[in-house]
Amino acid sequence: MIRKLIGSLLLLCLAAAPASADWFEEFKDNASDDELLRFLTAMPKGGDLHNHITGAVHSEWFWELALNAEKDGYRYYTKTKINNCKFASNEYGGNAYLLLFKTIPEYALNMLPECEQAEYQAVNQLEGELKQQWLDSMRLDQSHEGRAEFFEALWPRVGGMLTNPHLVADLLVMNMQAFGEEGLVYLEVQIPVHGFRDSSGERITPEAVADIYRARLRDDDAQATGVEVRFQLAILRFMPQAEDFLRIVYKFVAEQDLFVGVNMVGREDNDKGYPLRFLPTLRELRQSIGDVSLSIHAGEVDEPNAHVRDTLLLGADRIGHGVNLITDPDTMLLMRHGPYLVEINLISNLLLEYVNDYSQHPFPEYLRTDIPVALSTDDRGMWDSTMSDEFFVAVKEFDVTWRELQKLTRNSIAYAFIEDDLKDRLLEQLDTRMARFERSFRRGGLKSAATVEPQYRGFLCRRYAVCAPEQ
Repeated sequence: MIRKLIGSLLLLCLAAAPASADWFEEFKDNASDDELLRFLTAMPKGGDLHNHITGAVHSEWFWELALNAEKDGYRYYTKTKINNCKFASNEYGGNAYLLLFKTIPEYALNMLPECEQAEYQAVNQLEGELKQQWLDSMRLDQSHEGRAEFFEALWPRVGGMLTNPHLVADLLVMNMQAFGEEGLVYLEVQIPVHGFRDSSGERITPEAVADIYRARLRDDDAQATGVEVRFQLAILRFMPQAEDFLRIVYKFVAEQDLFVGVNMVGREDNDKGYPLRFLPTLRELRQSIGDVSLSIHAGEVDEPNAHVRDTLLLGADRIGHGVNLITDPDTMLLMRHGPYLVEINLISNLLLEYVNDYSQHPFPEYLRTDIPVALSTDDRGMWDSTMSDEFFVAVKEFDVTWRELQKLTRNSIAYAFIEDDLKDRLLEQLDTRMARFERSFRRGGLKSAATVEPQYRGFLCRRYAVCAPEQ
């Protein structure tokens, strides 16, 4: 009740205020792109509600994590050559023989025929150009790379490293540290607990994996970030046994602390994963299990359909992407001023070619017709981007106002799947920090407010020429 009252009062104040703050409009008109990024990096932010933690790994982090994993007994090998050990006609997919830089643990290497083993090289022995090629293979940094490269090549390349729960726990903390530097206070990540193995290849139970995550979050370096974390479990929607796995993860989330929601992931242009396929299963589960929230990918396609509407029927409170919601006017009307939020991923949607140009993106239409939205990062390691970069794109491409920035940051906490007392506390902190940041900027300009150095990444450098200064 308190949160709703505070939120209502804030919205009334925002409604009574001018549509934009003159000071921010003046700053945008005169700022360089680098100054805009510095401002947005220092600006307080709420949370990231749409984050595939296993895709949020910058490739140089993977290098550090792969080498560090040796302390837990894991060694990794990557495919650096093709010896034509077997006939193959497909270079994509999880079992693609022709896929270079597919990285696997030592126990998986030992299961391969001798000819194929000779195609792999220890990751810790990579150097020079070969090391750079390995790093480049885990991100979309070329104009010809797009949806197929992402879904069918990038994930198979990194999947072998992601069966180590200690590595995933460490990459979670690395994200907490980087997001904390950007001013975020909350992460709601899609993180796996199934399919893990120890360094000898023995299975690790999902409960043991969850315990590894909890223990890592208690470490001093994780606590020092000041970032609250909650977990979602995901199912791959188009798999033949997806309903059975949905039952497993739904019950797991209901029984485990820190786990708050279930998601459905995977290419929506594979019609085997259509939303209404899962309605009977969810209705069955809701007969006996409560307190499991749903935030589901929907509308991440480039043709009109009713997936967003159907996903709301499944019980989702948040929609991931929602790019083609714009083609469904009745559902847009339903979502205006409503309880449902669209998790917007601007960089992802461009690089995966769901829009060819930002002029095609429906984000400003949603934002400015009062469909609740929040910016999020999706698989930011593979885009080589940050949360501040998402805000940069929003301001640069759509001239987002200060009032709209406040709304976006607040939504990222208001629609989080967290307990009410924590939500109230984080919203109050965010309002205080935003007000303090604005006062500091208006008194002393960028030098007094933007005290945090941007995390210059490849996406902004390639697209907008906003690059790290030369040393």
